[in-house]
Amino acid sequence: MRIHLVAVGHKPPRWVRDGHETYAQRLGKGWRLELHEVGAGGRGNDDPQAREREGERLLRALPSRAVCVALDEGGTPRDTRQWARSLERWSHEGGEVAFIIGGADGLSDAVRQRADACWSLSPLTLPHMLVRVLVAEQVYRAWTLLSGHPYHRS
Repeated sequence: MRIHLVAVGHKPPRWVRDGHETYAQRLGKGWRLELHEVGAGGRGNDDPQAREREGERLLRALPSRAVCVALDEGGTPRDTRQWARSLERWSHEGGEVAFIIGGADGLSDAVRQRADACWSLSPLTLPHMLVRVLVAEQVYRAWTLLSGHPYHRS
């Protein structure tokens, strides 16, 4: 199964790269987590079109056959077991999914409309770089649940 993490922002801090790589490398045979970064739309609040530019870049970076999941504070909350069940189903239906992480200003309407699902990670507002690590860990945790690995304890 190929899992794409499509995210706004280049040059993340080392702890973000290390966290993402740690979980991506732990995934078992047949599962791959790939990061696709797109440039931010602009800096600061003085550019109202920044989110739309980011959205266009995110849409261009999406794999054509992947199930697309927008990660947004207004999305449907999902627990770890629901993540695992969804990933298991998608792996049987073609094996490709893309999780979309917006920039500091969130996702454009065009990205939300393209998404096959919209999930919320938390009612908290999370830094978009931290979300990369959180998603990588949840993908790994889902894999451990599905494979019977003892990492997940509930």
